[in-house]
Amino acid sequence: MHELSICGSIVDIVKRHSGGRRVDVVHLQVGQLRQIVPDTLVYCWGLVNADTELAGSRLEVESITARITCHDCGAEHEIGQFPILVCAVCGSSHVRVVTGEEFLITSLDLAET
Repeated sequence: MHELSICGSIVDIVKRHSGGRRVDVVHLQVGQLRQIVPDTLVYCWGLVNADTELAGSRLEVESITARITCHDCGAEHEIGQFPILVCAVCGSSHVRVVTGEEFLITSLDLAET
């Protein structure tokens, strides 16, 4: 369960950027190809920050679907639940991942000063 250590890193980043203000929500984007289970990440968030100044804050995870573009035929499409990096149109494996590798803290909802 590497989500626990990932949450520890997120806590460190959020503390550095919150300016000492109370954090209500941490918004995060996680791509399908990141091998992170969003529900587990949310669960671990509560465990990691329970005794910190982030206690009571929420982690909102936006899941980003994986999409590829084919270098041979130019088609772009989602790769589905089981990632196979092959063009669904022409069968080429000469593809580029367009989305699905994201792991970003996109914003923080902070309390008023």
